[in-house]
Amino acid sequence: MSSVKETVQKEKYWRSLDQLEETPEFVEFLHREFPQAASEFPEGISRRRWLQLMGASFALAGMTGCRWETETIAPFATRPANRIPGKNQRFATMVSRGGYAHPLVVTSVDGRPIKVEGNREHSASLGATSGFDQAEIIHLYDPDRPSTVIKNGETSPQTWESALAALQERLSGDGAGFAILTEATSSLTEARLKQSLQEKYPNLGWYQHESITRSNEWAGTQLAFGAPLRPQYDLGKADIVLSLDADLLGLHPNSVVQTRQWADRRDPEAGNMNRWYMVESQFTTTGGVVDHRLPLKASAIPAWLTALEAAISEGHAPDSASAFDKVVVDDLVNHKGTSLVVAGPNLAPEVHAVVARINNTLGNLGETVTYTNEPLAADGTIEDLISAIDAGNVNSLLILGGNPVYTAASDLEFGSKLGNLGFTAHLNLYRDETSRLCQWYLPKTHSFESWGDGVSYNGVPTLQQPLIDPLLGGKSTIELLAALNGQADVDAHELVAETFRSLGGDNEPEAAWEAGVHRGFSEAGGLSGESVQLQDSASSVSLENMQPVEGLELQLVASNSLYDGRYANNGWLQETPDIMTKVTWDNVALISYATAEKLGVENYHLVTVRANGKKFNIPAYILPGQPDDTISIELGYGRTAAGAVGGDADASIEPVGVNAGVLRTTDQMSLIPGVELALTGEKVTLATTQDHHLIDKSGMSEIHGRISELVREGTVSRFKEHPDFAQHVVHHPPLESLWEEPPLDGPAKWGMSIDLSRCVGCNACSVACQSENNVPVVGKEQVAKGREMHWLRMDRYFAGDIENPQVVTQMVACQQCENAPCEQVCPVAATVHSNEGLNDMVYNRCIGTRYCGNNCPYKVRRFNFFNFNKQYEKPGSELVSMILNPEVTVRHRGVMEKCTFCVQRIQNVKIDAMTANRPIRDGEIETACQQVCPANAIQFGDLRHEDAKVTLAHNSPRAYAMLEELNVKPRNKYLARIRNPHPSLEPVVEDDHHHHDEGGHEEGGHDGHESKDQATEEATS
Repeated sequence: MSSVKETVQKEKYWRSLDQLEETPEFVEFLHREFPQAASEFPEGISRRRWLQLMGASFALAGMTGCRWETETIAPFATRPANRIPGKNQRFATMVSRGGYAHPLVVTSVDGRPIKVEGNREHSASLGATSGFDQAEIIHLYDPDRPSTVIKNGETSPQTWESALAALQERLSGDGAGFAILTEATSSLTEARLKQSLQEKYPNLGWYQHESITRSNEWAGTQLAFGAPLRPQYDLGKADIVLSLDADLLGLHPNSVVQTRQWADRRDPEAGNMNRWYMVESQFTTTGGVVDHRLPLKASAIPAWLTALEAAISEGHAPDSASAFDKVVVDDLVNHKGTSLVVAGPNLAPEVHAVVARINNTLGNLGETVTYTNEPLAADGTIEDLISAIDAGNVNSLLILGGNPVYTAASDLEFGSKLGNLGFTAHLNLYRDETSRLCQWYLPKTHSFESWGDGVSYNGVPTLQQPLIDPLLGGKSTIELLAALNGQADVDAHELVAETFRSLGGDNEPEAAWEAGVHRGFSEAGGLSGESVQLQDSASSVSLENMQPVEGLELQLVASNSLYDGRYANNGWLQETPDIMTKVTWDNVALISYATAEKLGVENYHLVTVRANGKKFNIPAYILPGQPDDTISIELGYGRTAAGAVGGDADASIEPVGVNAGVLRTTDQMSLIPGVELALTGEKVTLATTQDHHLIDKSGMSEIHGRISELVREGTVSRFKEHPDFAQHVVHHPPLESLWEEPPLDGPAKWGMSIDLSRCVGCNACSVACQSENNVPVVGKEQVAKGREMHWLRMDRYFAGDIENPQVVTQMVACQQCENAPCEQVCPVAATVHSNEGLNDMVYNRCIGTRYCGNNCPYKVRRFNFFNFNKQYEKPGSELVSMILNPEVTVRHRGVMEKCTFCVQRIQNVKIDAMTANRPIRDGEIETACQQVCPANAIQFGDLRHEDAKVTLAHNSPRAYAMLEELNVKPRNKYLARIRNPHPSLEPVVEDDHHHHDEGGHEEGGHDGHESKDQATEEATS
């Protein structure tokens, strides 16, 4: 590792420490398109485990037992006279996560929901979604969902009637001794039923538990303003943003909208770019795109914030302050009313109060940040429930959703408490760790099977509309609460309709309901805006007692893939590479390079983590940019009752990853001091994709130079001076083909652009592509071999200092080359060109020579080593795979597959336009990756039209084609990333803005500067 720092100083961009160290594993991936023994069945993989993963992800062809009512719910407010078989229908609905409604539009084919999109009309979506939302469709068809009521784990099924009778027997009198524990919910219908139940049973206990909460934020606003409030950020108005451990573009519940707001301020052609500073204890999605970043252990943030507030009050930072601190203070002080300071949910309430105080000083309250009421802070907590159980006040418990046995703090001993109760029941989608300790398991409907509602983060009442009748006989929370309330015969549809009618007032209740069904939300009845004013007591809030922790501290964070573990049985998300580490099918202990050197830890060493009297072993991962003396581990792994994908102890399926949540206590849910880390002497293999599909294979000396050409970036000042700098990074003479190319004179000229300035690397596009195109899950062992099947990937590069590098992300899919190298070597013409410029695949011609994959310079073609979509049925289950998109061929073993610009979507719009006798409108065709993108970073369309968005993007001075010098003529173009650093911290870059004379000879750079290529050549000589 000693040579790494020296190497990183020489290289502009690098993917991983393995690349810098030139480890054998990296060299193997570098020099072989298909790794050693790639054609053989992997040694050590269990065939049983492989079948489990294939079946649970979405195998199952055919249909054997699912049925639904003949009458289907009409999309929106208009019932069609006849449904056209095979014609897509779209329904406005939502899912709830963490108590926040996420508005969606789901596509259904012949009554079968298959694809999730965002609701364009909803202000909490703007047409985009997250990867979590995209992957929800898997849970609807998951064969691991039980189909019957289960009592005491008995194999003989029970009935809903017997379960309801048992519940009613326990819930009697005034409700004393009975308690209900729910996951966080914002449903207005559930709130009405709750109020009715509490009026009927006044001593009924009601509690709420969510493992990933913003309770510190609520407590902080209570300190600052006298009430728990929800901050609403307007990043479009913020010229300067300072984020303290707040991942506004990643795991924030309003990240989809905030990402769009951020991206709209990162367009250098539009001017007035914002500037973002980040102080964080782990590399996040937001940290990867900011202009300036300071890695700092979480326990040190309060002291840093105290110094910042003092400097703001003085109007400038002290002379002894760091350069970073000085520019932060300078920008905040000089942008009062257009700046914003934000704190993350894991920081203490006092930190949030001080942040509110700073925003007040800067005049940001009511401008870049406003507040609404916070309904999620109303119920009792799980700690209150445990106290009631210990006091003997609760002997019967009904749990509605969630998995508190797995997610609750370990010192609560929630699982053992359940065994002391006389009656326990759990309504849930899966029979998980909590369900297996309860006497009754009650199957719950998926959001796409039931009526419901919720309120989005920004306060809009949103409708949950079912797309299919319950496949497995479950009931929704609304239906169960109605039954307990004596309304078992009342349909959930009518209960939700009553809620939306009430939002319309006395004047037009029916119109309000119809509008809700049509648009998926109501414009009335949401969260109320609050006029805030700092409390007198807020001025006395101090952070002086919060000093940095000595030694190692552990930061437990939500997972970018599994959230809090609820997505553990989701193969799409398990196989999606982490945004920073590119690890799949595992969680790891992130440590900094300096800390690893101090402790003698190397990448992929198995280490023991000890804290709070517990310990576990976990692989170590050295992440550039991680603060020193900070270990970060994602929650949500190590499930023992997730299912065939995530782990199931009853079925002898090992957990995926490690359950780091066992270290959590009620006082230390996210930040744990005094952690010990020790080596075990073992090294493990991680399924990480960071060094897979390397574009340049000609040698280490060339790959370092090549990467700087693949991703191109500059600063605002450089862009203003030379707007077309990105087009002159690579210099080559005029390119000519060796043969006459056939004319592409079709009715369209399809092309795509990807704006690197907007892209945050969130992976939503990758999951959307997988859903749209029936891309299979292959499992950990196959990913480790480099056999992942994703049609598009998100390449992540580091640049700069290993202790605090910048990050550049780049989405790479098939470039649809007009002069495609893959077509030139295919012996059976399986890959051919259409007259519209698409590089098409004829799957039934492909014989699997893999010549095309070897000849593809972008490494975007995937070979199906196995029949990953082979039929597999779980014993005793009638549920079949209905997730497959019928418009996309399901590929078999031995063929190459890749991106085709979602050709099925192109054809559908062409048919619609032809039927209506009109031309295709610009933007009417959207690829799956484009439609999902929260940042609006992707444009697609017909390049023949000069005013098309994609044409304008291609004509941007920032536009460049990757590997254009190979004369493959790609139809994709990238727009170089532009950063907006503070002028005093702007890096000095060499001027590589050059041009060529008519003979193709390079001339000198502007202002007499020597070109980078010339300097390199002379140094080599």
